[in-house]
Amino acid sequence: MSESKNYILGVYEDEDVLLDAVKTVRAGGVKVDEVYSPFPVHGMDDALGYKGSRLTIVAFLFGLLGTSLALTMQIGMMGVDWPMIIGGKDFIPFPSFIPVTFELTVLLASFGMVGTFLVISNLKPWGKPNLLDIRITDDKHVVAVDLNKNSLSEDVITKMFSDNGAIEVNKKTV
Repeated sequence: MSESKNYILGVYEDEDVLLDAVKTVRAGGVKVDEVYSPFPVHGMDDALGYKGSRLTIVAFLFGLLGTSLALTMQIGMMGVDWPMIIGGKDFIPFPSFIPVTFELTVLLASFGMVGTFLVISNLKPWGKPNLLDIRITDDKHVVAVDLNKNSLSEDVITKMFSDNGAIEVNKKTV
């Protein structure tokens, strides 16, 4: 059985107040576990200290795999398995390989990025979402702080949320 997690949830109505609160709370030494919002808040990634995504590297590698597979397949078919001279062309006519190579590169890069994103984000059909407050899908912003990951006490974190514009502060065990 997994260990239960204790969260302190700061609920905010305005995204500007939320952004300022996250910066202030993090500067105060609190490790914010996650911020839930019904829409993207510009600047939140920087406020939380997130680094840039490496999904572009994955896209490049899957695209390289697609290019390699396309060229290997076409060279194997046209040059090794069944060499035919069509219209006086070489056995391995690279210019005629370009459309198939491009399409397979784009196909594998896009499928690879989507698959990698789903695996990294833990979005699987049989998964159960960790919904700490039902209002985060509607009209409220919630800052979740895991008490097990913080050295500050529950009272100090609650006071920090209240002082920084939270309309309510709740404790939740998951």
